[in-house]
Amino acid sequence: MRNRHIVVLPVRLFALLIFVLLTKELNAQEGSPLEGRWDMTLHPGGSADKDLPSWLEVSHSGTHILVGQYVGAGGSARPISRVFFKDNKMNFSIPPQWDRGDGDFTFEGTLQGDSLSGSGVTSDGKTFTWTAHRAPKLKRLREPVWGEPITLFDGKDLQGWHALGKQNQWVAEDGILRSPHSGANLVTDQTFDDFKLHIEFRYPKGSNSGVYLRGRYEVQVEDSKGKEATKDYLGAIYGFIAPSEQVAKDPGEWQSYDITLTGRMVTVVANGKTIICNREIPGITGGAINSKEEDPGPLLIQGDHGPVDYRNIMITPAK
Repeated sequence: MRNRHIVVLPVRLFALLIFVLLTKELNAQEGSPLEGRWDMTLHPGGSADKDLPSWLEVSHSGTHILVGQYVGAGGSARPISRVFFKDNKMNFSIPPQWDRGDGDFTFEGTLQGDSLSGSGVTSDGKTFTWTAHRAPKLKRLREPVWGEPITLFDGKDLQGWHALGKQNQWVAEDGILRSPHSGANLVTDQTFDDFKLHIEFRYPKGSNSGVYLRGRYEVQVEDSKGKEATKDYLGAIYGFIAPSEQVAKDPGEWQSYDITLTGRMVTVVANGKTIICNREIPGITGGAINSKEEDPGPLLIQGDHGPVDYRNIMITPAK
């Protein structure tokens, strides 16, 4: 009996040692320097192609796996099932969403301090390079002090606005800012940091638009009556935050948003009901003008998804 215990004890100690070593290795990815949010810019290969804003978030799942989500120049946030990271080298792939090709979108890069850079291949086989820096937290340490309200549209003309695109389809008619058909997006000449916004809109059946806060965070405008309150219908921060309830009216009726944005925290009141209450916007949404979240940005109205009308646009910036 004594000899049996002498043999069994070392085996147990050996098993415990192996367990400790494996646990240490498995935990190595926890607290990985890659974790966090990254504001990205994609640089397509063609000289005529403009840079494309993107966004990446990496987090750990369990003890040894990194996962994430990615937002490209268009579309919504896409889940990343696994992000591989070793010796400051990273890579991941995601299936196509609204992309032109059928292949996976692939990324590989190198971490250097608070910067990432690398290359990738689009779903249709085109190569690109990319750079990224850690996204700012945008924490506010005190309540905002609001300034004087600014009327952004006087109902008479497009003064204070400019179109993003070769052809501007936006017109001012009878006090209404109107996009009669799909075309260019419209942005304010002024830029803003924290603000309160009142804006009214209407759309025909099946149409789609959006109001981009600082030109980066889309509050969805879409024919959504009778649909679920999800991340891609009216009232949502597109792809990120679903409204608490769906309050869309019938097509052709005037509707309203009252939105407060301080740092990353957003509150949305739609048609008189609070549907998003002081929620954090993780990062830029598809269609953002850029990924420079640390900078003020314009108000952008989406005009490339269908006809839409706006009126009574008033912003109250923080001092």
